[in-house]
Amino acid sequence: MIQIDQLSKKYKGADFYAVKDLSLTVHEKEIFGLLGPNGAGKTTLISMLSSLLKPTSGSFSINGLDFQESKNELKQHIGIVPQEYALYPSLTAFENLRYFGSMYGLKGDSLQENIISNLKTLGLYDFAHKRIRTFSGGMKRRINLITSILHHPKVLFLDEPTVGVDVQSKSVILEHLKNLNGQGTTIIYTSHHLNEAEHFCTRVAIIDHGKVVCKGVPQDLVVEQKGAHNLEEVFLARTGKALRDYA
Repeated sequence: MIQIDQLSKKYKGADFYAVKDLSLTVHEKEIFGLLGPNGAGKTTLISMLSSLLKPTSGSFSINGLDFQESKNELKQHIGIVPQEYALYPSLTAFENLRYFGSMYGLKGDSLQENIISNLKTLGLYDFAHKRIRTFSGGMKRRINLITSILHHPKVLFLDEPTVGVDVQSKSVILEHLKNLNGQGTTIIYTSHHLNEAEHFCTRVAIIDHGKVVCKGVPQDLVVEQKGAHNLEEVFLARTGKALRDYA
């Protein structure tokens, strides 16, 4: 579904590459986790794959579409759930979803039915006509997710989709993502919640300094790493325990 070949990104004025000669294959219907410390290059990689950021070099394709030759068509096959809320706080949940649905070319009764169905599934139907600014963090995360799946994308990019939410919201979000995956959506997911990633992802790649340091089925990586009992211990063994604070 996704083929990445020697992809690199160096920001203007930066001393180092954010992503450097990264190659990776993601298969259809996978739940693929991109894991790494702060500044490892995860968000930069997702931004390039979703055509929000131009690569410095290298190439990639999604569903057989080359990012340079078929950029507009490629965008129609993907959905993006950013780390920050991409919502209009002064509009209601329904108004936000109707607006974002129209950007995908959706309209009429089919769009309305789609919105209502998703609101019910994610427990938000009773709040459809409340303004987003009145919502809790977990409710905003769920609305953020709905905006990205109204057009039924083949690939869904999720950047920290459960950060800062309560246990109940996290459970609903992950369950809905599993259902989408079961219906054929390939999911690319980043998170610092390694226990969550270990049980949610079919495969993961741990990235550090813009490069893949290891990849595979989470349980296999735990077995292969001497002395490791879980994915968090694999992560620390591969990336070190030094603090990764940066401004």
